[in-house]
Amino acid sequence: METGTVNSVAGRREKTLAPVIEVIHVSKAFGANVVLRDFNLTINSGQNMVVMGKSGIGKTILIKCIIGLIKPDGGILRVLGKDISTLDHRELDELRMRIGFVFQSSALYDSMTVRENLAFPLRRSHRKKINENIETLVREALKNVGLENTIDLMPSELSGGMRKRIGIARSLVLNPEIILYDEPTTGLDPITSEEITQLILDLQQKYKTTSVIITHDTNLAKEAANQIVFIKDGIAFAQGTFDEMTKNEDPDIKKFFKK
Repeated sequence: METGTVNSVAGRREKTLAPVIEVIHVSKAFGANVVLRDFNLTINSGQNMVVMGKSGIGKTILIKCIIGLIKPDGGILRVLGKDISTLDHRELDELRMRIGFVFQSSALYDSMTVRENLAFPLRRSHRKKINENIETLVREALKNVGLENTIDLMPSELSGGMRKRIGIARSLVLNPEIILYDEPTTGLDPITSEEITQLILDLQQKYKTTSVIITHDTNLAKEAANQIVFIKDGIAFAQGTFDEMTKNEDPDIKKFFKK
């Protein structure tokens, strides 16, 4: 496996930081369909890790395992120092409060306003300080994505790009240490995709979050990734910077990164 430590965009060498996500010999199958096979990956604090590979190869399964929505068949998944398999329901919920998940569809509640959508995870937190400042936190999250004026709109009144931004705002509202993005630019026009890419970069730099970004969008990968991992045959087949991946001679990788 190739490894790289140079940011493909800024050319800055990453500092050696503690891992916040460790995927160790993880396997997952659905019947005869083996999705992850002895999968290994380490993601360090403050890193943008882009996950790529063919459709249906297991990218979304991987992040669902990371957040505890799907239980692996074997291996160890350690997130923010905690072994996912050892956590009870309450402990897992507490861990999820430290992780933001941006769904591919944005997954906004159609019957709720933007304000209510963002307030929902805050009310579930049961933290007194948060519950006393819901309106302030909602407005701050919306300001971060440039959509404070949408606070009283319904999801049906938003464009596709705006819904993506609101989905990101909802993932930010609890100030997570990790954000998982599932195809954040899918279905968007090139200009809006660039805006979402820049937003991901701006938020990572502002909050120093660790991001895992599933995408087929090579422009997003080029701009945002510190590291790219390419999934093939159920394993982390190759890993490196964007420039390193463009030089990989594997035929499946070349199809993704052809110039």
